[in-house]
Amino acid sequence: QLQLVESGGGLVQPGGSLRLSCAASGFTLEYYAVGWFRQAPGKEREGVSCITSTDGSTYYADSVKGRFTISRDNAKNTVSLQVNSLKFEDTAVYYCAAERGPWSAQALCVHLRYLEVWGQGTMVNVSS
Repeated sequence: QLQLVESGGGLVQPGGSLRLSCAASGFTLEYYAVGWFRQAPGKEREGVSCITSTDGSTYYADSVKGRFTISRDNAKNTVSLQVNSLKFEDTAVYYCAAERGPWSAQALCVHLRYLEVWGQGTMVNVSS
């Protein structure tokens, strides 16, 4: 059974940092394109950052460029999202998703409705 589990969310003050982790079980994440997505209350789920399975190319939404960094740890079968300089508007449930195939990073982040393997999410609450 393919499973993704997110962790690392929490309550953080504006300007703070967190490291979110997406751990896979039942499959090797290295061979999948992986993305981080978020959904704020009352809003649609959106792509935040994605990474390919081929050359490691990355994509970042404009709202997080320069503040978030996606990376793989193949030995641990995880993909992490380092989130820095957090803002109130970053408050959301953060999900990871994975898809096999030669997806470009941007396509994975944009066409999230086609993705089938999702984690349960981890909450990031930016509050003073």
